[in-house]
Amino acid sequence: MNLQLENKTGLVTGSTKGIGFAIARLLAAEGVNVIVNGRSNDSTQAAAQKIGPRARGLAADVSTAAGCAELIRQAPEVDILINNAGIFEPKPFTEIPDADWARFYEINVMSGVRLARAYLPGMLQRNWGRIVFVSSESGVQIPEEMIHYGMTKAAGLALVNGIAQLTKRTGVTVNAVLPGPTASEGVTDFVGKLAADVKQTSAEFEKEFFRSVRPTSLLQRFASAEEVGHMVAYLCSPLASATNGAAVRVDGGVLRATA
Repeated sequence: MNLQLENKTGLVTGSTKGIGFAIARLLAAEGVNVIVNGRSNDSTQAAAQKIGPRARGLAADVSTAAGCAELIRQAPEVDILINNAGIFEPKPFTEIPDADWARFYEINVMSGVRLARAYLPGMLQRNWGRIVFVSSESGVQIPEEMIHYGMTKAAGLALVNGIAQLTKRTGVTVNAVLPGPTASEGVTDFVGKLAADVKQTSAEFEKEFFRSVRPTSLLQRFASAEEVGHMVAYLCSPLASATNGAAVRVDGGVLRATA
């Protein structure tokens, strides 16, 4: 399918690996001039090189106001903004210090706030643009093992709800995608470590994870980063112009709700 995105400019934060990299690669394949973003110049340039001539790397730490400002300075205008940068960490609620709450909020929430605030006016002026927040099913069904993460993903859904109201009668849309458990590099490494700790293979651990931790999953496996990326690419296209202010699930059926 031709997503009609030729020569648009797109910025994907946290795109040196995982879901972000998959999104950037798929957008580039659709003709988007993609800005790959990460904290390290080496990893950012390497990821852009893997994607090909449609990609260029801009290193900036979007977990800080200064890093966001630098990224905006280097890329003052984009047609597509994918707020993908984020962190996760299982930790008991009673052991999460204030510093962790603040750190999660800065990277998972404020990075998207700062970038959307900067790029939305230009999109409205040009009467076309796409902003996508990569949220999570954990933003709806808060996981007890990482409540701070779930809180930030719920905040992302609130942002989408509010910012989308500012796009009424324009060609700009603001949406969220809600991935379920996904086999990105960070998750794969984490699962591999946990499996080794309990002397299981990764396949055995995955089966047990979906039996005991995410039993409502209909997929009963980790989604691939590309499966999430395809949904994001579609939401960025003119073909998705009637989808606005939505939280689109790519959760493998983890959530029981139909909406």
